[in-house]
Amino acid sequence: MVRPSRLAVTGAHYGLKDWLAQRVTAVLMVIYLIVLTTVLLVAAPQDYAAWKAVFSHQWLRITTLVFFICLFWHAWVGMRNILMDYVHATAIRLTVQIAVITALLFYLIWATEILWS
Repeated sequence: MVRPSRLAVTGAHYGLKDWLAQRVTAVLMVIYLIVLTTVLLVAAPQDYAAWKAVFSHQWLRITTLVFFICLFWHAWVGMRNILMDYVHATAIRLTVQIAVITALLFYLIWATEILWS
């Protein structure tokens, strides 16, 4: 058994999982946007109360949350790949990756709070 002499902190071993995640999240976001556009064309909310009534349906809130999860996962995969390709200093890359993860988690919590408030 050959053991590597040095462990890599990060690496480009994501390949197929990243490709598939990007495609699946993109397809789910497009489906959501088509459904949301249809709902908005049918309901045509004109004021705050009408918008609130549209998003009072549980299925729309859940699908909107799934949309945001897909959006942030899609963004994370893209940002991670960009950082791995263009930021070669490991400390800087990991610091920026942690900042991106923190921001995306904050935005997900914020979106969830907005949807259920």
